[in-house]
Amino acid sequence: MTTLSGRSIDDFEPIHRSRPGADELAGASAREAQQVAPGVWMSPGLTNSYLLTTDDGRIVVNTGMGFESPVHKANFDAVDDGTVRYIIYTQGHADHVGGTDVFREPGTHIVAQANWEMWRDDTDRLLAHRARNTMFAFVDKISATVAGIQERFGQVLPAQAAPDPDIIVEDTLSLELGGRRIELIATPGGETTDSLVVWLPDERICLCGNLFGPVFGHIPNLVTMRGDRYRDALVAVASYERVRQLQPEVLITGHFEPIQGAARINAELIRLRDAVQFLHDETVTAMNAGDDVRDAMAAITLPPELEVGQGYGKVSWNVRAIWENYNGWFHRRSTTELYPVGPESISSDLVELAGSDALVERAGRLLAAGEPLRAIHLGEIVFNADPDNQRARSVLRAAHEVLLGQSTNFWESAWLRKQIGELA
Repeated sequence: MTTLSGRSIDDFEPIHRSRPGADELAGASAREAQQVAPGVWMSPGLTNSYLLTTDDGRIVVNTGMGFESPVHKANFDAVDDGTVRYIIYTQGHADHVGGTDVFREPGTHIVAQANWEMWRDDTDRLLAHRARNTMFAFVDKISATVAGIQERFGQVLPAQAAPDPDIIVEDTLSLELGGRRIELIATPGGETTDSLVVWLPDERICLCGNLFGPVFGHIPNLVTMRGDRYRDALVAVASYERVRQLQPEVLITGHFEPIQGAARINAELIRLRDAVQFLHDETVTAMNAGDDVRDAMAAITLPPELEVGQGYGKVSWNVRAIWENYNGWFHRRSTTELYPVGPESISSDLVELAGSDALVERAGRLLAAGEPLRAIHLGEIVFNADPDNQRARSVLRAAHEVLLGQSTNFWESAWLRKQIGELA
């Protein structure tokens, strides 16, 4: 497959091998902004905040969480303390919009894609649910970030802002400020359907936020473990292609350093686009063949030429996400799927019939034979019936530790560590 300058994507080692992984995501702590392109400054955080300078005022792209915003503002003010003319959200998640109130000045315009209200409303109505389901993965990072910012700026930090844009982008919008041309382009296949990218056509720079996921070069999550709306694979493919056709020479992502070079960027976007398309097509084929979703999750893998990282999303999770986005929650394995009575309801019956000792012993043998997932199934039967059974706790903990030792995925590892801690 040929990219720019007649080069093949095979000429470029997959970029995920050389870029930082998800474990290196961190909250705002930098003492100064970094210039990543002429007139483009980065302040790293849970999602990076960016400053675009012009002769007629400043543009802030994403504002971080509310508690991070003093760091970003101090870093940017040290570069240029001119008027903030625009704040642009590349999507409506909390880590993009939370610092709005700290940056907003009289006359500042807030810019978002037209679907922003849906994401604001989701965040409001599911705040407790999403916070609970996210904190197990980020609590240590957030706690350390807050402590560092309080040491620098004092104990009282800004509250999380509620987005209230006054400029809405349906599909595209062109802005001009101080001689700098800016185009905003909707890319609804990102982490949210209100995703948009900031394109600087004269400089061929694209600020894409988390369109391609928080860790560039890795397969995205088409639905997250923490809980979110399903993301459509074909919409993602179309959005990736829309950015690729811009032929950017610099791609500035939501985390870590920009990617440089038109040919390299083109190759990576082809690889990611085609990887998601491949998973979609193979999943649809499996559905039409009458396969079970778990069999498809186990069987569908990417070919070597479409290698992408799996440090944030996973191929098997995306197979299931594509499947359920088309099919819904009913997998036709058992009539009991239709009713609110789960398999855990018969745990006590199985323990009474087989005996807890026999079940735990079999779980231990399965674990020793290299089958930790089957060991967990059996161990959980005993644990559900008797949470104080220490042998069941021990085998469950050991099985989770085996899985953790095999994991290279941020969310999977965080979940496994959480379970191990609760089984201690």
